[in-house]
Amino acid sequence: MSDQTVEVLAYYFPNYHQDDRNDLWHGKDWTEWALVRGAKSRYPGHRQPIEPAWGYYDESDPAWAVREIDLAADHGITGFIYDWYWYEDGPYLEGGLEKGFLNAPNNERLKFALMWANHDWINIHPVNALNQPAVLASGRVSSAAFERMTDHAIARYFPRPNYLRIGGAPYFSIYELGTFIAGLGGLEAAREALEGFRERARAAGFPDVHLNAVVWGMSILPSEIKLERPSDAVAALGLNSVTTYAWVHDYDPNSGPFPHGSYAAAAQRAFTVWEEHSKSFGVPYHPNVSMGWDPSPRTTPTDTFEPRGYPWHAVLEGNTPEAFRAALEQAREHVKRSNTTQKIITINAWNEWTEGSYLLPDTVHGNAYIDAIREVFAAQLVAADD
Repeated sequence: MSDQTVEVLAYYFPNYHQDDRNDLWHGKDWTEWALVRGAKSRYPGHRQPIEPAWGYYDESDPAWAVREIDLAADHGITGFIYDWYWYEDGPYLEGGLEKGFLNAPNNERLKFALMWANHDWINIHPVNALNQPAVLASGRVSSAAFERMTDHAIARYFPRPNYLRIGGAPYFSIYELGTFIAGLGGLEAAREALEGFRERARAAGFPDVHLNAVVWGMSILPSEIKLERPSDAVAALGLNSVTTYAWVHDYDPNSGPFPHGSYAAAAQRAFTVWEEHSKSFGVPYHPNVSMGWDPSPRTTPTDTFEPRGYPWHAVLEGNTPEAFRAALEQAREHVKRSNTTQKIITINAWNEWTEGSYLLPDTVHGNAYIDAIREVFAAQLVAADD
């Protein structure tokens, strides 16, 4: 990257294709499209169900991946960070990347990277008003499973020419540091596992691994393990950078009168967090911009809509394309004035339909949100074409 080029990386949530675990848990060929279709308006003015302009497509079909890649690349997104699931017994939801993206003949138009989504997989598809979802797969893995997983990443993904690299080192993000540390048996064991990961990557010919962590001030999923001093863990583990997955990790959507959350208030909190994290962590912080927040499709639509903890959350209202664009402009200026060469912005999200955060076109706004990205980063799109 040049000093002025910003990596614009959208998180990709791959639960819109057939997966054997979903077949076992929810029935044959179930995908999260079932929740998108079944969503209901929960209060006056609540826009549900959201209808995708492209219909309910199969993201593991390379023909659809071609369309996604072209749309993203044409609008200034430089890469997808895949929510990448690997439990003690192996991968889950890998079809979107493996069958779709990697088989798309145009995939070189985008970079891609992995965010190990190592949270407990809980049954919120949907969850009822008691909000006591069962844990279907534990996010804690043993050192042996971590080695198998990272060996797979080193062999399968890192060598690809469009895999995201920072200073030549492949980027690998960890969603839940607390769960990672607990699964390995403590901070020292986790540090040793990461050093082993780095050593095996070096032996494979890479200069290092760029290890990123997702950090937050507020837990969202009920089983998340919150670290009281995440900056200490980042330093002890020798991580290279930190970022955020979604604004609600630092802003309570239920701060106002339920169910009316404020996108503007969440944005202001995010801008403050960018400055705080840039100073409090001893490594670069990559600011996050969220497009919206509405996890109500993951709640049982016949139960009374009340604040019961995730996913019974208020909706961040006012997330217009114009407000999203303004947040992108703030993020662009933040990274350009930072004193790090890592000019990176993460976006929530490419396709988090059931959390109300998506850039793909719907039947109301069309391409308006992704158009905002193209407008904010127009200069570097022109430079890339020259």
